[in-house]
Amino acid sequence: MAISELALPEGVIAHCLKKPQQLATSLAHNVADVLRQAIVARGVATLVVSGGRSPIAFFEALATQPLDWAKVVISLADERWVPVTHPDSNEGLLRKHLLQGPCAAARFVGLYHGGATLQAAAKLADEALAYLPPIDVLVLGMGDDGHCASLFAGNPQLDEALQPGNTMRCVPMLAPGVPHQRISMTYALLASANAQFLAVQGAGKLDTLQQVVSDLDATSAMPVRAFMRPPLQIYWSPQG
Repeated sequence: MAISELALPEGVIAHCLKKPQQLATSLAHNVADVLRQAIVARGVATLVVSGGRSPIAFFEALATQPLDWAKVVISLADERWVPVTHPDSNEGLLRKHLLQGPCAAARFVGLYHGGATLQAAAKLADEALAYLPPIDVLVLGMGDDGHCASLFAGNPQLDEALQPGNTMRCVPMLAPGVPHQRISMTYALLASANAQFLAVQGAGKLDTLQQVVSDLDATSAMPVRAFMRPPLQIYWSPQG
């Protein structure tokens, strides 16, 4: 099966790149174009990305793009509740693979904060995000279970996090079956991005996308379904 065979919602654009590096390069080029346009229009551009290992090639490709990085603000769609020095930290990953060279001039707004509880840390992250400019570009990944950012099915706070009118910017997420709890931007904040991209690789993720589009109303079962509408663009490579 090819991504062109999926019954994607009208207005959702899919791009198929043969190899992961081609995906990373093409996505980085298009993201940089949108950021440049935002800088011209408003004098500042805001980028929100997901962590994990899959986007490393994209981060490294984006870091080489010619941009006025001092006018770019970068933040994370979600974060593991671990110190930045921890190997599983999304912020640590960005600092190693994206915030390098000229890109180090960008202003970074992190989600990790210490605190007595996950809820207290999420509140501090929410307060920090109050100063985040409007989001120009959002780049999401997707888990095999259909989660994105750290919006996981079965989470007691998922319904609140998915509310389109939610005024909260950030919520604590009790991620099932993983060693670290999470902090995630809410759907309302993520979906406010002017340009939205979903990057996925491998046949397994295409199978997940097929499940996603089979029932777009069941967002609580596969939260990525909430993003399956324009202006989403999907970048997929059959190689994982």
